[in-house]
Amino acid sequence: MENTTIQIKATNNPAIIKFEADRFLTEHKSFEYRNIDDAKNSPLAQQLFYLPFVKTVFISGNFVAVERYNIVEWEEVQNEVAEQITRYINSGHPVIKTDEGGKKLPYTVYAESTPNPSVMKFVANKRLVISTFEFKNIDEAKDAPLAQELFHFPFVKEVFMDENYISITKYDIAEWNDVTMEIREFIRVYLEEGKTVVAENIREQKTNKNTVTDTQYAENLNDTSKQIIEIIEEYVKPAVASDGGNILFESYDEESKIVKLVLQGACSGCPSSTFTLKNGIETMLKEMMHGKVNEVVAING
Repeated sequence: MENTTIQIKATNNPAIIKFEADRFLTEHKSFEYRNIDDAKNSPLAQQLFYLPFVKTVFISGNFVAVERYNIVEWEEVQNEVAEQITRYINSGHPVIKTDEGGKKLPYTVYAESTPNPSVMKFVANKRLVISTFEFKNIDEAKDAPLAQELFHFPFVKEVFMDENYISITKYDIAEWNDVTMEIREFIRVYLEEGKTVVAENIREQKTNKNTVTDTQYAENLNDTSKQIIEIIEEYVKPAVASDGGNILFESYDEESKIVKLVLQGACSGCPSSTFTLKNGIETMLKEMMHGKVNEVVAING
């Protein structure tokens, strides 16, 4: 396994800093420790409590959050803490011992309608996946146990996962009014039992590399394609994510000046998404790319 890297992230509480890893540290369970005795099942948390300024340690998903006492400012010590957490994780020692304990924080899941009447978005109060995943059938979900379980519902057609939500596309045999509560409760119980959402070795999907920050992917792109991706990332993706979908750059043809985009999740097959694409994204790209874009074509993922 490659070494884990840690990023320092500020929070709304100036006393709390998040140390975010590029992989999950716990099996989708959350723990809160208020002193070294409380942290007897977490060697990492116990180690952090040897730092005199550490007041509380939270471990959840892919991050460790630390609350400090006022004897220091985070600017003075955050790099030291990040290095300590990185060294511990890469040592291979357990973050949480399997006997668990600690204060387990419960999951909440709520359902949110999307512009696509066939798709419902189920939002959790904690991060579920680090990357974006789309599954068209149960075979594609062989490394995603939660998606596999969802496909056992006869009305589930497709499953899309991103950050802290799951968008489910249904067949017409069921109405959302009849099945939403059942699905929401199933997901909540699944998460609270600490079951795996996606396997750690899951095959990386194209969705995870469609960004100019990925060096290997960006090497094969011309400058116009990179500009288009940057516009989509900054101006388009946050809006479609709030509707339970995703837009993926497919290609740009320099001769015809046609941009092809793949619609995923709630966007796929949605009439209003096609309208938005033609009247919103196409207009935006034409204006911002100064004559380099003539048309945007949608491809359902």
